[in-house]
Amino acid sequence: MKSLRHIFLIPIIFLSTNIYCIESDNAFQQQSMLAVLYLRTSAEYKANATQTYASAKRHIDTALMEKSWTALLNQKEEYEDLPPAIILDIDEAVLDNSEHQVRSIKNGTSYPTGWKEWVSEESAKPLPGVVDYLSYADSKKIKIFYVTNRTHDLEEYTKNNIKAIGLPFDDDIDVLLMKNEKGWSSDKTSRRNLIKKDYRVIQIIGDQLDDFIPSEETEVSINERKALIDTYADMWGEKWFMLINPMYGQWEEVLYEYCWECYPKQSDKIKQRLKALE
Repeated sequence: MKSLRHIFLIPIIFLSTNIYCIESDNAFQQQSMLAVLYLRTSAEYKANATQTYASAKRHIDTALMEKSWTALLNQKEEYEDLPPAIILDIDEAVLDNSEHQVRSIKNGTSYPTGWKEWVSEESAKPLPGVVDYLSYADSKKIKIFYVTNRTHDLEEYTKNNIKAIGLPFDDDIDVLLMKNEKGWSSDKTSRRNLIKKDYRVIQIIGDQLDDFIPSEETEVSINERKALIDTYADMWGEKWFMLINPMYGQWEEVLYEYCWECYPKQSDKIKQRLKALE
């Protein structure tokens, strides 16, 4: 607890002394430094990712044997004899993009500045545990789908990066389902529904609630989002596997009531963050 108090005290002091100068320098980006450092330097983060993928791997054989096993909430009829599949998000679930976050901190920029350039380098590294997990799944003849909200114009870069780090990637059908491809929105429900037509989805891996659940369910208040974990308690750790992403995500969007433009000034965003601590 002593270490946690020190961690939380530093950013609070930082916020209180920089709230008015934040518009003119990169202090806002530097506020994410602890999150990025946690992901890039901590043994605890590596342990979390490793154990998440190891746990998912241990459940594969059971999922294959139990024909009624499905990770999709709405897969209910005539799916038992379909071939098995796994769905994974990409960013901070398969590929580590923390280097892009580092550049943003150093340059005082924010997403989407520099994002396309980073993706085009095709140099993101795999998360701990993912190579072993997907290699095992591939050896079991499980179809692997990458369902991402990277935009469709980044498809070649993304595919090349996945292949470059030695992950399975089938070319017989489209296994990389991206935002803006075929009119798909950021809600992944329609893409999951497409997969379920031909496959029994046995596991889902992601770093955001809407990697598992329709966005209309997840875009709710902080407490309602937490309640969803209890609602689907029987899915976590067997069919659904959540990876930790402290750098960005829907957990941050809810602080601004899913309305970034409602808080255009960084000082306004900071007030919302402090409000959430009450």
